[in-house]
Amino acid sequence: MDMQPASLPLVADNRRRFLVFSLLMTALFMATLDNQIVSTALPTIVGEFGQLERFGWVGSSYLLASSAVMPLYGKLGDLFGRKYVMIAAVVIFVVGSMVCGLAVSMNTLIAARVLQGLGGGGLMVSIFSINADLFAPRERAKYQSYSSLMLMASGAIGPTLGGTMSDFFGWRSIFLVNIPIGLLVLVGLVFLLPYRRPARQPKIDYAGALLLAAAVASVVLAADSAELFGSLVSVQSAAIVATGILCAVAWVVVERRAPEPIVPLSLFRNPTFTLLLVISLASGAIGIGLVNYYALFLQTTTGLSPSVAGLLFIALTGGIVCGSLSAGRLIAAYGRYKPFSIASTSLCLVALGLFTQVHPGTPIVVISGILLLHGFGVGLGQQVPILGVQNAAAKGDIGAATGAVTLTRMSGAAIAISIYGAVVASGIARLGEVVPGVADIEQLTPKMLAALPADTRQMIAETYSHAFLPLFLTAGGIAIIGLIAALSLKPIRLPRAGEA
Repeated sequence: MDMQPASLPLVADNRRRFLVFSLLMTALFMATLDNQIVSTALPTIVGEFGQLERFGWVGSSYLLASSAVMPLYGKLGDLFGRKYVMIAAVVIFVVGSMVCGLAVSMNTLIAARVLQGLGGGGLMVSIFSINADLFAPRERAKYQSYSSLMLMASGAIGPTLGGTMSDFFGWRSIFLVNIPIGLLVLVGLVFLLPYRRPARQPKIDYAGALLLAAAVASVVLAADSAELFGSLVSVQSAAIVATGILCAVAWVVVERRAPEPIVPLSLFRNPTFTLLLVISLASGAIGIGLVNYYALFLQTTTGLSPSVAGLLFIALTGGIVCGSLSAGRLIAAYGRYKPFSIASTSLCLVALGLFTQVHPGTPIVVISGILLLHGFGVGLGQQVPILGVQNAAAKGDIGAATGAVTLTRMSGAAIAISIYGAVVASGIARLGEVVPGVADIEQLTPKMLAALPADTRQMIAETYSHAFLPLFLTAGGIAIIGLIAALSLKPIRLPRAGEA
């Protein structure tokens, strides 16, 4: 077991550092692929276990658990060193995957997804925190851009791979495949990743961890209440929101007195940190939250089949990858991240404005161009919040800061998905009654839609086009908030290796 003092690079040998980074990217791909791969296998799982009413919990339970523990993993890495915290996350994720693959009922599958999420949340935070130890801030910008490739690759092949594996090997294989991948990552980290023991005495803030986890869980549950409780505004969701507020207030009180708070409140005294959290929240809302609604919008307003509509997402994902790689290299060269945050939110705002002008009959090539523009905008600013908070935080608080910014991105996506769903549902309920010959417009599948007369399809397309208009305006409002925060950032220059 080799130990490294904090004043030296975590890994000095370039070849070994590349191998460690490759293991981290493999772990990132594994964790993000799992959430994508499950979506297409869910109908098969429901067919075996039944209990359709718990369909949503298979995804929500993972998101709930992973979001709740993100800040905790970041702080544990600061206190105990990132190597063993990362290894623990991998072990929990692999064990959770094995239990998912051996599930005998919907309840045991949901419980196993919670266990899997407890590991997945730690993987996401630990990977970005270890990157901060491996690379200097400018060099980190280039390497962290490769994480976009992993995220996009998992998003692109996940649904297709999930369906294929379910057909040929059964749905359990989509979870069990994580075991050999996880063991490979585990062995590699044990032998290749050095252990750096923090200088401070570890003191775990148990009360703060529980209160923050409860507050985060309340946000995720409240955002998903439309699916879980049948309505965004209900007695259950109101009780959850009230509980979340109480936990958040109690958490602030506890953190003021804790010797080692989960997220040091001193970070919030730095306006750069607070602004970057706002940018991260907006990024999650317009970068992740809109994806599912783009699919629905394309199929209902253009009449495209799911497979053809899926092909259009190549433009979106390609734009994200190009934007992220370009930003990574330019930030590494010049050290400035503020211009990329401004450009990112500006391009997303333009793309959302263009989407308000899309109507039935808009050429596919125009829609592809808008998706490409939106993806490029998202990619330009994708890594800015993580780079910024890691540079703004003290060395001993990098893990906590990384956990906080990762959490806000996920929370922004969860909250936005709920808001967008309510906006579209309201528009459809208001406009859908005027379509003759269609009993319930929301129950139409793409196959059923294709079988309707041309005039009826045109009316449905126009109905959805009008219903989506307030969604794009809402997302545009969120983008404006992100743009204001980006413009308010200080023009900070990231240091090169060896610079203070």
